[in-house]
Amino acid sequence: MKKILPRLLNAALALAAPVVFAAAAHAGEITLYTHANFGGPAITVRDQVSDLLPEGFNDRTSSVRVRSGRWELCEHANFGGHCIVLGPGDYRVLDGFNDVLSSLREVGDGDGGRGDRGHDRRDERREGYGGGRGRHGAPVVLFSQPGFNGSEVELRDDMRKLENVDFNDQAGSVVIREGDWQLCDDANYRGKCIVLSPGRYDNLRDMGDRISSVRRVR
Repeated sequence: MKKILPRLLNAALALAAPVVFAAAAHAGEITLYTHANFGGPAITVRDQVSDLLPEGFNDRTSSVRVRSGRWELCEHANFGGHCIVLGPGDYRVLDGFNDVLSSLREVGDGDGGRGDRGHDRRDERREGYGGGRGRHGAPVVLFSQPGFNGSEVELRDDMRKLENVDFNDQAGSVVIREGDWQLCDDANYRGKCIVLSPGRYDNLRDMGDRISSVRRVR
């Protein structure tokens, strides 16, 4: 019996080892850049960083390239404050999130590491973005409430007046799957406008409940 147990232990370890290495091989990777369009000093991250200050990169990120995995980016240390989740793709401009990033972590395909909401097929459809890399669905999805909640409308083409789809002054969050889109608080692309690149914007902040027209600009 004493001779059999070590053999069983060694066999178990041999089977477990490939699993560990396989998990490491599939770790995500993200690169942060200090300037828009991937310019300036950069830092590549493969593990969670609860505080970018010791790395000399706090509040400096202006563009992001996600090579693999899904990453939660937060404006405060320890994943606090306003956060966004980005999947694989190139994010040339972080509109509404420029120079505020303080912590980040890979969150996989679940609930964004928050544990405060379930993950179902509807969540997968809402989160299906990434610069048009194999994902399906309309390029733009508007939600009537922050956090991708409430009623929603999908846009595939320019919309001069959101009142035509009964969604004027209602958008509280948005998912951009591909292209750069201009969102304006007046009809016919007038008034105050913002341009959003592919990504998830869970709170439109000062533009919330004000969007009246949307068009693709790139």
